[in-house]
Amino acid sequence: MKTDVAAYDLRVSIIPTKHGEAVCLRILGRHTLLLDLRELGLEPDQEQLLRSLTRLPQGLVLLTGPTGSGKTTTLYATLANANDEGRKILTIEDPVEYQLEGIVQIQTKEEIGLDFAAGLRAILRHDPDVVLIGEIRDRETADIAVRAAQTGHLVFSTLHANDSVNVITRLLDMGIDPFPVGAALVCSMAQRLAQRVCRHCAEPDDALPDELRNEMAHALRLAPDAVHALRGRGCVECNGKGTRGRVAIYEFFVMSEAVADLFGPDLTTGVLRSAARQHGWRSLRELAWKKVQQGLIPAAEVQRLTYRIKQPDAQPLLALVP
Repeated sequence: MKTDVAAYDLRVSIIPTKHGEAVCLRILGRHTLLLDLRELGLEPDQEQLLRSLTRLPQGLVLLTGPTGSGKTTTLYATLANANDEGRKILTIEDPVEYQLEGIVQIQTKEEIGLDFAAGLRAILRHDPDVVLIGEIRDRETADIAVRAAQTGHLVFSTLHANDSVNVITRLLDMGIDPFPVGAALVCSMAQRLAQRVCRHCAEPDDALPDELRNEMAHALRLAPDAVHALRGRGCVECNGKGTRGRVAIYEFFVMSEAVADLFGPDLTTGVLRSAARQHGWRSLRELAWKKVQQGLIPAAEVQRLTYRIKQPDAQPLLALVP
């Protein structure tokens, strides 16, 4: 009897604790790493934008998100879409999680001096059209990536930041000159993985708080009574959790000349975020409400992934000043 066989990679981390070892095990299914852009959970306009980015002759595209948010899957799907005939694609990764056909992939090995910066310098001498840097961790790598994006290369990479707007301020904090950043960066993206409502036990969420209902209505430009959400009550199929599977939520910041003109040593996140919003940028939380309205994720997932403490009113604080 023939059975299907799937290959999995394991990433294991073990740390000593007071009562023994604690183990973190990541199971990476190779069949889930290589997806088509249509399978990522992008909204139609986001998918069209990402496909357009893969066709660019040069520029820098950065992706941010916490560990385990699906950044590698998104980047591999993006590279697969960019891998057309006649294009030379090279990557420097740590680790190489999936071997892509027709793409030259390099595994970093810091003990022999092959880190991201050294590997990137070597890659650029091979005259690639598209370059993937697994992660920008330091100023040297960031500087080379920005210069490569200005000299005829399409560069994809990841960078740790809170959202797609903070990607820019993170680069500036690393000491990169703001003017090359404004010229090289084409788009920054942020993503999260949300738990999907179990389709076997989904039911209307009648307990949605008025505050969230009004926020959701404002984000979606709907009347509050037109807002609806689903949640799973828990069943055998989802082991009583109410969720089964995951779906990605994406946020895009596309660079424009008007925003690039703001770049300078005194650029602040507030000014940048305000300018981005004027040119169509929407936060991850706002975009996540659309997934709730579609019945894909519960409202509780939006709170878990995007909740932030609201800034207090300044007046009571000022009243404390003698």
